[in-house]
Amino acid sequence: MPIVLLIILGAAAGFIATRIMRVDTSIVLTVAIGIAGALVGGLVLRTISVLTGALGGFIGALLGAMILIWFWQKLKGKD
Repeated sequence: MPIVLLIILGAAAGFIATRIMRVDTSIVLTVAIGIAGALVGGLVLRTISVLTGALGGFIGALLGAMILIWFWQKLKGKD
């Protein structure tokens, strides 16, 4: 199923990309561009998410802690 979904999404992405970039291509080339773009885009996004996974978790933890400290200070000030 993922391969069929990749082909469908790739075809749609290729169609939209060729229209945005104003490139006149055949249907087969449009689908091929879309599928290749989906593969490259998926690889890039997975690499970025792996590389920023730990850093993103740290930033989320830091922001969460800051929000809790702010909330605690607000509650403490009302006593």
